[in-house]
Amino acid sequence: MLSQLMKKNYIQLDKEASNFKDAIKISVEPLLLDGAITKAYENEILKIYESTGPYIVITKHICLPHAPSENGAKKLAIGFTRLKSPVISGHVSNDPVKYIFPLSAPDNDSHITVLAELAALLSNERFLNLIEEAQSAEEMLSFLEKYEKEM
Repeated sequence: MLSQLMKKNYIQLDKEASNFKDAIKISVEPLLLDGAITKAYENEILKIYESTGPYIVITKHICLPHAPSENGAKKLAIGFTRLKSPVISGHVSNDPVKYIFPLSAPDNDSHITVLAELAALLSNERFLNLIEEAQSAEEMLSFLEKYEKEM
């Protein structure tokens, strides 16, 4: 399912961000441009971060920016951004953040399978090597397609 939702233009490699908020904005931009989310959704992610802290930093170096669907999630989508230089989110044990998977879920249920697949991938050493070393969006998508066929 991830390979169907993570479009080629949602994958960004070696982007520069000046700070964590900038990194979030950069990561959601392809979803915004494609109409998967609205500007209000991006703003809500940032607002929640400001009020609750880095809860979206889900494990070492990895962030999953998202907000409640009613704030502008238009379609189910997930992206990937690898930062050229990691940024500090304020998460004591998982900083710095280098890999960002922005998520848009238009309802409360459709993203459950996506999160389960992502969780499985994040425990896969080959995938962790790929997100560090991938040279292209095509390489990322090819890996995801092959992984899904093996499952």
